Amino acid sequence: MSGPNSALVVGGGLAGITAAIGLAQRGTRVTLLEARPRLGGATYSFQRDSLTADTGQHVLLRCYSRYQELLARLGASDDIAIQDRLDVPVISPHHRPTRLRRGLHGPAPLHLLPALAGYRALPTADRIRAVLAASALRGVDPDDPASDAITFGAWLRRHGQTPAAVDRLWGLLCIAALNIVPEQASLALAARVFRTGLLDDVRAGDIGVPRVPLSRLHDAPARQTFARLGIGLHTGERVRGISESGPGLTVRTDTGEVDADAVVLAVPHAAAARLAPAAAVPDQRWNELGDAAIVNVHVLYDRPVTALPFAAVLGSGSWWVFDRTEAAGAAHGQYLVSSLSAAQELIGTPTEEIRTRHLSALAAVFPAARNASVVDSFVTREPRATFRQGAGTGALRPPAATRWPSLALAGAWTATGWPDTMEGAVRSGLAAVETLATSFKPQAQTREVIA
Repeated sequence: MSGPNSALVVGGGLAGITAAIGLAQRGTRVTLLEARPRLGGATYSFQRDSLTADTGQHVLLRCYSRYQELLARLGASDDIAIQDRLDVPVISPHHRPTRLRRGLHGPAPLHLLPALAGYRALPTADRIRAVLAASALRGVDPDDPASDAITFGAWLRRHGQTPAAVDRLWGLLCIAALNIVPEQASLALAARVFRTGLLDDVRAGDIGVPRVPLSRLHDAPARQTFARLGIGLHTGERVRGISESGPGLTVRTDTGEVDADAVVLAVPHAAAARLAPAAAVPDQRWNELGDAAIVNVHVLYDRPVTALPFAAVLGSGSWWVFDRTEAAGAAHGQYLVSSLSAAQELIGTPTEEIRTRHLSALAAVFPAARNASVVDSFVTREPRATFRQGAGTGALRPPAATRWPSLALAGAWTATGWPDTMEGAVRSGLAAVETLATSFKPQAQTREVIA
């Protein structure tokens, strides 16, 4: 099934990039419209003096198979460094350094026993109970609506997890993966993360970090791939509406109207609620998903303060810090980026207060930072970094298909079964392509395409 003769993709994030490439490879004539001047959606970079800084720190797991396939299509696979084995240094101003490091042998989930046995941030009794909880988590079906109806925190309490275990183990990973605390997180999404990433396959949880800024990972390679496949690209083109027009659809932009056989609407959920016609999607409960914030603190020191490529930090809340010196092109010193997830309370906090507080937090875990000079420091805020992945959100996430066979939805917020991650975004783009391929009825030649 080749799908439509022509298609418009609205939105140039990872979902839109994936959909555009997938449709073009099926022989569809594709044009992508993006309101911003760049591709990549939330994964982008900007220049600050000599640094090429990312707005936020994005990582992947080895189990992000569809995302890695996209990188291969973009010719960017070599720009990701994936660990040989899961190994997360965990540091704290209040505890001795420890690490979560999987074993080299043994079937899943036994490969995690060394990681939990050696995790000194928890008392021995809590480590034993964590092993039992991990075993029980393998029995949770991420696709069962009943799993989505309760919180991960409630499930953990029922399985004997102490507040310390929730804070220093489960919460450390849950907040990083879902951008929400366990007491609010959907059990279904938590089970997807822990089962797929850690419990069902030995190597699935190995962490990958981009070697280059995100714009070099997504924007530039996507443009080159579009040119090779003949995909039309119009950035700075804001879409205002979508309507039926004869056998196809009409997309209205600030500069005029464009007709196509099919449309993929690959924008954030709030924008999709404004653009998706009620006749095509009468149930738009996804507008109730809400947003979850991430705040990133960037610090350039005049000298190296840590040898760790990244680390998870325990303290007042948990956060992760990454060494981005080489990736950002810093010629001197060390450039660290801290990612503070589930950061709704910080979004409105003055920048100077965040900066001052976080410099103290870095000095508390990296003693060398106390004698280093801060060359530059700044804060980036992502108030809508992800949708709010709480209990009950599964029922709000729509499928790719709509009542109009020629209109498909895409975005990590759609019903992929995955959290709001790069993998989820790519899977949604693939789902939109399959939806159009199976539901679309070939129409007459397109009446107009943007030149």
